[in-house]
Amino acid sequence: MSERLCFDIAADPPRRLDKALARDVPDDSLSRSRLARLIAEGAVRVDGAVAADPSAPVTAGARVEIALGPPEESHIGPEAIPLQVVWEDAELIVVDKPPGMVVHPAPGSPSGTLVNALIHHCGDSLSGVGGMLRPGIVHRIDKDTSGLLVAAKSDRAHQGLAAQFEAHAVERHYLAVCHGRPDPADPRLSGLRGIDWEAGQVLRIATRLDRHRTDRQRQAVTWEGGRHAVTRARVVEGFGAPPAAALIDCWLETGRTHQIRVHLAHAGHGLVGDPVYGGQRRPSVRALGEAGAAAVAGFPRQALHAATLGFVHPVTREGLRFESPLPPDMAELLRALRG
Repeated sequence: MSERLCFDIAADPPRRLDKALARDVPDDSLSRSRLARLIAEGAVRVDGAVAADPSAPVTAGARVEIALGPPEESHIGPEAIPLQVVWEDAELIVVDKPPGMVVHPAPGSPSGTLVNALIHHCGDSLSGVGGMLRPGIVHRIDKDTSGLLVAAKSDRAHQGLAAQFEAHAVERHYLAVCHGRPDPADPRLSGLRGIDWEAGQVLRIATRLDRHRTDRQRQAVTWEGGRHAVTRARVVEGFGAPPAAALIDCWLETGRTHQIRVHLAHAGHGLVGDPVYGGQRRPSVRALGEAGAAAVAGFPRQALHAATLGFVHPVTREGLRFESPLPPDMAELLRALRG
């Protein structure tokens, strides 16, 4: 079954259709050249009409449908990669992904992915809605983010789960370790656009997110164009005096690429170990002690873990909720900070 992407063109689109698609398409793996080929093949519709001219103008709010044919890459085969299965039935599977594992094959990561492992584990039972490269995949977490992820084993489960994610009805909480400690009394935060505080000292970050102007692999905060994004965070535990790091609970109202990482960096509290958005902070030995500062400086990935996942079973309608303990590297980081 071919995958069909549907989305609306955001405000202030570029003049050309192909540029507008490259900016707004929700699938980061679709390059502008691939989009141009899809237009030439008649696979792109705008407001119901086939769009054959990549240079055609497009207006904000236009409804785009893209029919993705068979992927260009070769067949993706099963690989006997260990999986930590949290829950499974005939319709879906919930796994606890380790850090360092890519979710689905892409340029630069053709094998060793979660999809390869799922094909080996599930055989032919994975949903075909995601296409050859992404069978069963309903949502993603970054390669170096650990934690819970659900995949569909039937097309009806895939469609039901996708609808819940699109409606922002899925409960997703992440545990993260950030630089500094978000504080309602911090005057810098109170004057920062997109930052608000809710009851219970909950930090709310609301911006638009779009691809970085010069680096397509990065996301950036913007106020025009892009896609609406809202993250909430609450401090669970602070470390150091003055606070130099904090364990925070983050939950998503929307689910954009790199959302938590970009939003926390916008707030001035980038994630420990994040090589893209975390900044070049030198941890304070005075505040954290030698062991704590060394653990922060040497942490090899973004300290982000998908700890809670809750949704309604798309077939049985049973409410399901799963929790994952911190992986060993983040648990060791906290031990060093507490020490």
